[in-house]
Amino acid sequence: MTPTEIIRTWIELFNAADIDGLAALYADNVVNDQVVFSQPLHGRDKVREMFEIEFSRASMTCIEEQIYECGDTAILQWKDPNGLRGCGFFYIQNGQIVHQKGYFDQLSFFRAQGLPIPDDYLDA
Repeated sequence: MTPTEIIRTWIELFNAADIDGLAALYADNVVNDQVVFSQPLHGRDKVREMFEIEFSRASMTCIEEQIYECGDTAILQWKDPNGLRGCGFFYIQNGQIVHQKGYFDQLSFFRAQGLPIPDDYLDA
C-alpha cells in the first residue's frame, strides 16, 4: 500500500475505534510524538495503550481534509465534527508507520468533548 492508502486505512480504523487494527498499522519500534505529550511514545504497545485511553474517554472522528504524499511520508490534514483541526505526519517503511508526529490543540479537544481539564494541565 502507498502511504496515502495506509493513512486512509488508519482513518477508517480510527473512526471505527478499532484499536487492534490501528495497532497493526504501526511498526514494533514506532515513535509516536504528539505535540500534547511531554515525551514521545516508543513502541506499538505504548501506541495501543494511548488509543485505549483516548477511545475510553472520548468519542472521536477523523475527517480527511487533505493528504499530501512525498516518498515514504504522508501528511494528513484533518478535522472533526466539533470543529477541532490538526495535522499528522506519518513516516512509513515496509508498509507500517514507523514515526508519527501530530499537532492539535488539546485544550480545544477537552472543551469540545466536554472533558474536565486536568488540574495539572498548565504545570508543564
